[in-house]
Amino acid sequence: MALFREALSASNPELPQTAIAIVGPASPANNNQTILDERRAWARRFLPASKPRPPHSRGPKIRIGYISSFFASDNWMKPVWALINRHDRSQFEIHLFSDDAASEIKHGYRPEASDQFHHIHGLDAEAAADHIAAAELDILIDLNGYSASPRLRLLALKPTPIIAAWFNMYATSGMACYDYLIGDATVIPPSEEEFYCEKILRVPGTYLTFDVAYPVPPLVEPPCLKNHAITFGCLAPQHKINPTVIEAWCRILRQAPASRLILRNAILDSPGNRKFVGALFQEHGIHSERLRLLGRAKHYEFLRTYDEIDIALDTFPYNGGTTTTEAIWQGLPVITFWGDRWVSRTSSSLLRAANLDRFVTNNLDQYVSLAVELGNSPETPQLLAALRRDLRANLEKSAACDAASFARNMEALYRQMLPRHP
Repeated sequence: MALFREALSASNPELPQTAIAIVGPASPANNNQTILDERRAWARRFLPASKPRPPHSRGPKIRIGYISSFFASDNWMKPVWALINRHDRSQFEIHLFSDDAASEIKHGYRPEASDQFHHIHGLDAEAAADHIAAAELDILIDLNGYSASPRLRLLALKPTPIIAAWFNMYATSGMACYDYLIGDATVIPPSEEEFYCEKILRVPGTYLTFDVAYPVPPLVEPPCLKNHAITFGCLAPQHKINPTVIEAWCRILRQAPASRLILRNAILDSPGNRKFVGALFQEHGIHSERLRLLGRAKHYEFLRTYDEIDIALDTFPYNGGTTTTEAIWQGLPVITFWGDRWVSRTSSSLLRAANLDRFVTNNLDQYVSLAVELGNSPETPQLLAALRRDLRANLEKSAACDAASFARNMEALYRQMLPRHP
């Protein structure tokens, strides 16, 4: 972040200021006010003004559009398909605006005859906005956020009367075009609403209710039953594993001396990156024999890495979302703590809805202490064995996977956005 800010004085400040806006929520040095200020500054300077649109008449159904550059990412779209598949088509007309072709969507989506799929790949912001405007939607739901920052130009043109963000924003947009941002009481407490330029709406429970509709490995016993030691692990992307995270994990490993740690992500494909990451741990006294650093794998094999891990450790301030749902679906507890912004409370939202509150701590010191306690306790193997045996079945009965109720709650919010609709 310091280097990005230094680069703002160069001849082309758009690239570093865009980078600052994108990664701001993940920076440990930032806070809610900084994130709001920097995103708002970027939006005002580099995004186009909204384009006037003629009004359109309301139809018998509420016309909802969802826009995403990632509909073909099966594992990432779990919460999205959980909602879309359960919409009441007698009340809602569903449009999908996708950068992926329909043929690329292999799992998750169960299309209905009334749904309308729009392939907008290759359309620039102006053309895509005109295409969306032609659908005469009542509400457009953005599923990209800053993960597909070029598409923010499209949204700035305001192709629909109402735009809401859900699923992938996890901080204020800083943009005037968004009318609403949908979260829950855990990720956006009322005391933090002043740091959002959108009107905040909340669903009960978690805003990331999910449904697993693609092949995953079966549950297995925790490896500590055979290894007689606890293996911690994290399969988050490397950009979430900042020096503060590594320092905390090293504290855990030092205080639970029989334990070890497995990391797996695409960045660790590179021998140079593995050497670099290993050196960061060695600076804190943790040597290579206690680490296992693994690169990418096909997703089914990637998930089988959880067979070798007893307890997952969350990243911070950028928590797991998909990473957390996958870990608990494979039967692992995820240790996290209540952070100071939305993105650092995502796992808390999921774990509370999954009735796994015991693994949500109040601060970093408690996060370390809980991991150390579990890493050293002779009772942990049996605790984990019981948890893993029942966790998937318990999840299916919990609010974390109650997609039908979640869909009704989201539909109620959509009606709230259009108060005159019957």
